Amino acid sequence: MMVVRRILAENTGYIGTLDPFATGVLPIAVGKARRFIRFIEKSTKEYVFTMVFGKSTNTIDKSGKIIGETANIPTKMTILEVMKSFIGTIEQLPPSFSAIKIGGIRACDRVRRGEDVKLPIRNVCIHSLEVLGNNLEERHAITMKVTCSAGTYVRSIARDIAEKSGSMAYVESLCRLKSGFFSFNNAISMEKLLKIRDTGKLVDVLIPMESPLDDIPALYIRGDDITKLQNGVQVPAERSELALSNVRIMDDSVGKFHGIGLISNDGFVKPVSMLVDN
Repeated sequence: MMVVRRILAENTGYIGTLDPFATGVLPIAVGKARRFIRFIEKSTKEYVFTMVFGKSTNTIDKSGKIIGETANIPTKMTILEVMKSFIGTIEQLPPSFSAIKIGGIRACDRVRRGEDVKLPIRNVCIHSLEVLGNNLEERHAITMKVTCSAGTYVRSIARDIAEKSGSMAYVESLCRLKSGFFSFNNAISMEKLLKIRDTGKLVDVLIPMESPLDDIPALYIRGDDITKLQNGVQVPAERSELALSNVRIMDDSVGKFHGIGLISNDGFVKPVSMLVDN
């Protein structure tokens, strides 16, 4: 992300973390778009990963130290049967080697300096889990695709599938295909970003900040009311059915996005995160 910040000469913020060994989609908010990260960071994620049975590592991925081995390699049928219990809302123990902060310090950093880290179990949702291919006989490996809620650790899925199958495993490769609105279809590689850095066409590859917010209802209001919201003053709302809901504040004359508001029970729009014209 530091590279992107230097290329764009703008402050940036990322949406969701990627494990150091992982690849794939990492949404980056540029400039004023950073203030809207909180409205989309809990979006659904989609990953493809390959897990290798027979060994476990302290990081549950290929970069860690081997801490256990077994000759018990499950069959595809066993794995498919075990996978059924992972669909829906499940309890998951995050890896100790993770970016979760404990007292302001990442768990992985605490582990590296010799501390005993115990992370709380969390509820996550697995929407779908399917096998894309397997090489269990030769490499003891199987490749899967998972669609899951934000905060889900794929490494934990692999560890738990292996344990329920009577085996051990680690994640050999991990690629994020989607993060909510963002996917490979609208992604740009670092190489391409570097190539067009000095062409003046950077704006052509950046996604409008309101596009990922499309699942938030739009509220079209007059320009003078938008000005009031920008100044922190609430205004009457005409859509009482959206009470207690966030709304996208849109100019009713030109359709321009101006920020996020909240419709209260008493029929007013309250500013939540507004853009102010320079």
